[in-house]
Amino acid sequence: MSPTPTTATDDRYRIVPFTMDEGVMPRAAIGLVVLATDQTLEHEWRQVFSCVPGVAYFEARLYNSPDINPVTLAEMEKDIPAAVQLIVPDVPLQVVAFGCTSGSVVIGEDNIARQIRTVRPDIATTTPITAAVAGLRALGKQRIALITPYVESVNTLFATHLAKSDMQVNRVATFNHANDNEVARIDRESLRNAVMTAGRHDDVDAVFVSCTSLRMATLISDFEKELGKPVLASNSAMAWHSLRLAGVNDVLPQFGRLYEV
Repeated sequence: MSPTPTTATDDRYRIVPFTMDEGVMPRAAIGLVVLATDQTLEHEWRQVFSCVPGVAYFEARLYNSPDINPVTLAEMEKDIPAAVQLIVPDVPLQVVAFGCTSGSVVIGEDNIARQIRTVRPDIATTTPITAAVAGLRALGKQRIALITPYVESVNTLFATHLAKSDMQVNRVATFNHANDNEVARIDRESLRNAVMTAGRHDDVDAVFVSCTSLRMATLISDFEKELGKPVLASNSAMAWHSLRLAGVNDVLPQFGRLYEV
């Protein structure tokens, strides 16, 4: 025999009292915009944020072309507000991060912040290039080697953009590959070779590995030990900057020297 359904007038059906705490984000809540083609950013942020109790991040995806060039990158700007609108709309956030390094250079950091703030007024914002510059300044480094997967037209924009922030791009090593779906599969030895090849020179004080698709977060500490210089990368730098903007100053040396400042 099937059980008789319970109802609100039956003492087998109880409405019980409850209290609330601060959920998964007692220290901070961070919003993240991820490109549709990105296979790496969320994976690397999980690695970092799993070591930071009480901080949560919430993401939304934004359409982009897998062919990375200045024209396709610029096209993303109009879609930023709609993506930000989807990030837990009723939850207060401390920071919103825009997850595209080359897009941040082409669109412009100020323009990205303006688009984010049409949805989240007055919020702190960051991008991978914003975070990288903040990190290099925190480490007291200006003379850098730039590692990218980008084609020459994008690399030229990077060097110009960084120069405006008083960074000297003295060396560039590029994989010269525009397909974002395949950039995510560039392996450890290729990344190590690029970092060591460009970073070993005397006119370089730090290395910046640019692109949220490159898998660098867990490699940085080993590369720094071998190279003897700081190594920054898009995803981990942006996670660091987001945490610092949110007032979270946890030291996580397993992710490199940047996480000690």
